[in-house]
Amino acid sequence: MNDTLPRSISRAMQFENGCALGISNRWRKGQYCVIMTEVGLVGCGIYDMKTPAEFGQAIAIARGTPENPLVNPEDLLDAKIVDATPRAKSHGVRLGMTGREAVELFLAAGKTN
Repeated sequence: MNDTLPRSISRAMQFENGCALGISNRWRKGQYCVIMTEVGLVGCGIYDMKTPAEFGQAIAIARGTPENPLVNPEDLLDAKIVDATPRAKSHGVRLGMTGREAVELFLAAGKTN
């Protein structure tokens, strides 16, 4: 295997309100991760918020640090939400909640839509 190739993983993640898809992508000196649900996603700080807000998408963002980066989807679960689109907020996402709480809200919203 060539260690210089980028790496991408995806896996099902089970939550109280249903199942989501966790994704991690890594390349030399970079990475991002996300947990996707039917109605929105919880992602790391690599995501721009302006465009998703303009398109009415439900996005909640947590940010890591250089010392503690968000690399795998599970890293998002205990991370605090620092930004959210209006659509995410309409589903109950609040700044300061955990990524897990935001995912659960999106999964619950998917059951009612």
